[in-house]
Amino acid sequence: MCGIIGYVGPRNCLPILLGGLKLLEYRGYDSAGVVVHDGKRFQFEKAPGKLVALEKRLEKRPLDGGLGIGHTRWATHGGVTEANAHPHVSCDKRVAIVHNGIIENYAELKKRLRGHTFSSETDTEIVAHLVEEHYKGDPRAAVMAAVRELKGAYALVIAFQDHPDRLYGARLNAPLVVGLPHGNGAPSGGFLASDLHALLPHTRRVAPVEEGRVVEITCDRASAFDLSGADQPLTPFDVEWTPETAEKSGYPHFMLKEIFEQADTTGQELQGRVDLKRARVDFEDFALKPGTLRRAKRVVIAACGTSWHAGLATKCALEEFARLPVDCGLASELRYGDYPFDRQTLLIAMSQSGETADTLAAVRIAHDAGATVLAITNIRGSSIAREADATIFMRARLEVGVAATKTYASQLMCGLLLAIEAGRARGTLPKNRVRALLEAGLAVPGAVEDVLADTAEIRAVADKFKSGYDFMFIGRRYNLATAYEGALKMKEISYLHAEGYGAGEMKHGPLALVDDRLTTLAIAPQGRVYDKMISNIQQISSRGGHIVSVATRGDDHLKSMSEHTLWIPPVDETWSPVVAVVPLQLLAYHTAVGLGRDVDQPRNLAKSVTVE
Repeated sequence: MCGIIGYVGPRNCLPILLGGLKLLEYRGYDSAGVVVHDGKRFQFEKAPGKLVALEKRLEKRPLDGGLGIGHTRWATHGGVTEANAHPHVSCDKRVAIVHNGIIENYAELKKRLRGHTFSSETDTEIVAHLVEEHYKGDPRAAVMAAVRELKGAYALVIAFQDHPDRLYGARLNAPLVVGLPHGNGAPSGGFLASDLHALLPHTRRVAPVEEGRVVEITCDRASAFDLSGADQPLTPFDVEWTPETAEKSGYPHFMLKEIFEQADTTGQELQGRVDLKRARVDFEDFALKPGTLRRAKRVVIAACGTSWHAGLATKCALEEFARLPVDCGLASELRYGDYPFDRQTLLIAMSQSGETADTLAAVRIAHDAGATVLAITNIRGSSIAREADATIFMRARLEVGVAATKTYASQLMCGLLLAIEAGRARGTLPKNRVRALLEAGLAVPGAVEDVLADTAEIRAVADKFKSGYDFMFIGRRYNLATAYEGALKMKEISYLHAEGYGAGEMKHGPLALVDDRLTTLAIAPQGRVYDKMISNIQQISSRGGHIVSVATRGDDHLKSMSEHTLWIPPVDETWSPVVAVVPLQLLAYHTAVGLGRDVDQPRNLAKSVTVE
């Protein structure tokens, strides 16, 4: 989950490194560091804390050179100290490396590397000494020999003091991309990064590093090799995002900007995909073999965190429309369970980044058992997208805030559209119902815009309950996912205790928590389970709990039962979780801001979970 950037070329690399680290800081902000080759030797600077601490040091000691690597850390092995910050170096300081991942056999390797002096508690430093051990003047051979001994997950960028004209990268179970010159007059130079958007200010031509590959990058060339040394092709593509995507555009936080982008994001997910005339959904680049949806006997959704919540709503829709049995499993459990995947199983892997370690592991297990894998992800060229049999690419564009907002809306839209198309393909959803559902979906962007137009009541609730209260978020059916996601947002950025729960389960234990310090967020728009939600709300209200409801505008009955009501416009029940989550995202945001939290970079968290 750490951020990596590397550059070699004719320009001063320090601004490139710091700019890249700023764009990557959401991946980790425990410490940061850089190493720059000044033409004679390596110059290092690193600091614990956020990137600004490193920047202040570099103001007093600017570094100049055409080769450098940088790193922003999310701590795994060793505490948050300057010694544990990357880059790490060999004993002779002629090899410098940065790393994202976990080296599982580091203790074994450390015992073998007797005579080397270690200055940190990290697993990463072992790699620097291992490369040093193998280095006999041929840097590529040393990198390959070292990498062949590593077990675990790694994206590595390695620089040699003796070779200031090149960088090396290696990748296994952690993302790494090469930035390539466009060849159209763009500034020359070679780039490596853990995320492609760190490269957008310099190039939009990128190539993912494949699993088990080593790459050599020079000013004007990029080469890839397998661990035997055989040449391997790179597969470049052009990124559609622009550098402006990563700017706040006048908003105080990325998270607020991204919440307000959801009206556009949901519209983008519909554009060109909804065919009302033929009453069907057309996914571009879908590539799922004809008949797969018809022949599937069951579906397994594998996801983590927010993506798992999107999976819950997708499960509900697939069962209703496609009449398929669906399991929505936490990928972190699936990878260590004994789930009976087979050739009649369709695995849907949901991951915003396409690099989530547990979800990627579930994909590989399912593939090994003969299952078909469909990915829903936001990142072209990501590991999960490359390993899946077919992919639905979300259109959310870059999301910088650690707490997912617009990517959740995109995942929901893609999952619900998939369920509708599956029902059509399987003949379980009549054509007139398909058309009605798609017409209702087209109203979603406007409904989201409606919620965003007036946030005064949301701010009032945030101000009232930000201190001394616990939160229970309850929902049913499609909006069980909304309850889970609303609670997660509150936990992630406000650090207040919040739980998502099925409203019908309150009598089975959680009702004991109700007192005057518990605030219940009840997601109860009009729909099939509305009357049941009313009954569940009454059980809490009669015991003195505070009720804040998310309700369909004009629902005076629910308003009379609630201390506060967060209105959403009328929307078809299927699409309601896309709209109902928006006031809960804003509630978490304003609560966190009122408490002085770091909204975009909440403590202990990183955007992409690429290690266990």
